[in-house]
Amino acid sequence: MKHRYLGNSGLKVSEICFGNWLTHGSQVENETALKCIRAALDAGITSFDTADAYANTAAEKVLGDGLKGERRESVEIFTKVYWPTGPKGPNDAGLSRKHIMESINGSLKRLRTDYVDLYQAHRYDVETPLEETMQAFADVVRQGKALYIGVSEWDANQIREAHGMAKQLGFQLVSNQPQYSMLWRVIEEWVVPTSAELGLSQVCWSPVAQGVLTGKYLPGQPVPKNSRATDAKGGATTIQRFMDDTVLERVQALRPIADELDLTMAQLAVAWVLQNPNVACAIIGASRPRQVNENVAASGVVLTPAVMSRIDDALGDVVVRNPMLTAENSPKGRPS
Repeated sequence: MKHRYLGNSGLKVSEICFGNWLTHGSQVENETALKCIRAALDAGITSFDTADAYANTAAEKVLGDGLKGERRESVEIFTKVYWPTGPKGPNDAGLSRKHIMESINGSLKRLRTDYVDLYQAHRYDVETPLEETMQAFADVVRQGKALYIGVSEWDANQIREAHGMAKQLGFQLVSNQPQYSMLWRVIEEWVVPTSAELGLSQVCWSPVAQGVLTGKYLPGQPVPKNSRATDAKGGATTIQRFMDDTVLERVQALRPIADELDLTMAQLAVAWVLQNPNVACAIIGASRPRQVNENVAASGVVLTPAVMSRIDDALGDVVVRNPMLTAENSPKGRPS
């Protein structure tokens, strides 16, 4: 397993990060989830990403259980704050000082740890002054409850403003966690250059486009049973933008490329994300341990410029590149 620096910091993270967004605590039984975590550890993954809102806090508890007994210093634990948790009262969401302080304490308890390595603002909170949010993060760092601070799905202007405030408060932003894949490249024009300039890395979620880039969804065919596209708990909604026959036909054109490289299509997709020098790690999920073992093989794969060009040609105009979508998809108000 290869490791990379997280932003302009001394922290190294495994370039394949294990995440439990749509699986642990909701889709997958705890016993299977624990086996997936064990498989990740055995494969050399040291970085684990979760959030308080995943399965309404249950995912954090599963991850804490799965890492119990591991040497704390040997793993990097990422979690997040913003979306509603608990009884979802008026202060149970957002990036107010009150919610951040309550959320970090709850996360630490569920994760069975005294600190997290990376604490991330899960979205931008338009209803809380940014100064309040950044001061709260500064205090979380000074209290030793988080070592580093990051954001998720913030646009370039928000990242720049927050970076300046963090610097004034004596800490730095080190990362942004965006959706990024062969099919979804909206961060490339604005977010990535800004992040590179300011010393942030990308911690990318959905490198296989919610499973579409595995090639298992075929144009004109019913979706496989028990797949992400049939999951009423959230997967079916997030994957819908890619469930178009034109997109699926283009994805199938990637298969010969993967075959020539002796890679699965999932490995090709994860490796593609890791070719971007501003990416620190790609987050993979798993509902079965063998999926972990398959995806970690993407670590260290080098795709030549010729291969990258062939991928672009195969996908053509189905790739989403509009840089405005980061801001347009951002919440317009605090969730409830």
